[in-house]
Amino acid sequence: MRSRQEVMERVAEANAQFYGAIENGDIDAMHRVWAEEDEAPDLVCVNPGWPLLRGRAEILRAWALIMANVPYIQYVLTDTHIGVSGDVAMVTCEENVLTAEDGSPGFVAGGQVVTTNMFVHTPQGWRLWSHHASPVMPDDEEDGEQGGAPAE
Repeated sequence: MRSRQEVMERVAEANAQFYGAIENGDIDAMHRVWAEEDEAPDLVCVNPGWPLLRGRAEILRAWALIMANVPYIQYVLTDTHIGVSGDVAMVTCEENVLTAEDGSPGFVAGGQVVTTNMFVHTPQGWRLWSHHASPVMPDDEEDGEQGGAPAE
């Protein structure tokens, strides 16, 4: 039997493999990251601005489309928490995302997303069952003055 620490390390590795697959545009790795339908029924994926994706084929088709159309993406994960209960694990984190657009050399856009990734333990290890990402709206107060008289 594995220790709780070992299990949490394996879940963290599975989470890192998910983001690595996206950053490297590696659809084969993405196929290995997601669980099979018989291991985790009703796979779901919600990306910011997208409708709910349901089922392995639909999810992987969407990731292939994303990977084909995003020339550069990098994730810096912060505030990561892992919870494990039996054969199910949940990872919550903030995705600090940097992307570049085609035709705009050197242009990098950033954004922040909060995410919940659910994993299920399978004979092949921890596999993604659900990914739900929601954008964080910028806080206007952080950009302006804190308290006191308004700036003139």
